[in-house]
Amino acid sequence: MKSPDTITLFTRRRTAHTPAGVIRVAEMAARAGVQLRVPAEEVSKHDLSELPGNAVLGTDPNDPTDLALVLGGDGTILSTMRRFAGRRVPVFAINFGTIGFLATADREDLDAGIDRALRGDFDVLALPALTVAHGSEEHLAVNDVSFHRRPDMRVAELGYSVVGEELGEVRCDGLVVATPAGSTGYNLANGGPVLAWGVEGYVVSFIAPHTLTARALVVAPDDVLQVVNRSGEEPVDLSTDGRSVCTVAPHERVEVRFRHDMAFLAQAPGASFYHRLREKFGRLSF
Repeated sequence: MKSPDTITLFTRRRTAHTPAGVIRVAEMAARAGVQLRVPAEEVSKHDLSELPGNAVLGTDPNDPTDLALVLGGDGTILSTMRRFAGRRVPVFAINFGTIGFLATADREDLDAGIDRALRGDFDVLALPALTVAHGSEEHLAVNDVSFHRRPDMRVAELGYSVVGEELGEVRCDGLVVATPAGSTGYNLANGGPVLAWGVEGYVVSFIAPHTLTARALVVAPDDVLQVVNRSGEEPVDLSTDGRSVCTVAPHERVEVRFRHDMAFLAQAPGASFYHRLREKFGRLSF
């Protein structure tokens, strides 16, 4: 990709380690002749009055930009990818979190990572997302959509069907629908399969199912999943990428759809999903 003319900066919610990184981004952007845009929320978070070079403070985070630069973990990366979903703005992330599975570079290589971002020395990977329709609203997830029983209530009773064919009803603590990028998150913890980036499809897995027959299911990309709350009394919470967005009432039905090429992730040239999987989650043992 060609070097960006403008970059917009996003950082993790906790600011213990990022202030020095913000200043370093500003210094290197100034030397490279790249305009740095710092949204108002970031200005307030870091109590900024000025930055080196031609940084513009207090911008609208949704303004057009050539590149979104993230200093944060997977949560911050995901929120930035959702913000620019469908807009073809690459998200270049330097891991300031714990795992950083989606990160382009590591915090220990901060200068090298910033330099790579400013030179446009990266590949761009288009990733799918999921949308879940609830009433008149539609919610987007880059990683996963999850249904959860409430902690003070009984187990959930969830029915699920694909293209109108009912596949079962499961008493469980919840259900997770994950993209390939999200398959290494909640779905992996459920024992669901890991989908390599580039796989066309999404996976459904169950949280603590109260049955021996509930198995994870990989769904074709154009097939619509329907989930219904079979309980006559208990509501179910619905989350996207770990954020609670709405409640599914008893007997209510929602639809989940796969959306192609919604988020755009910067990767170091030649980066491999399988290398990333091994390094972040440990080598397989025999």
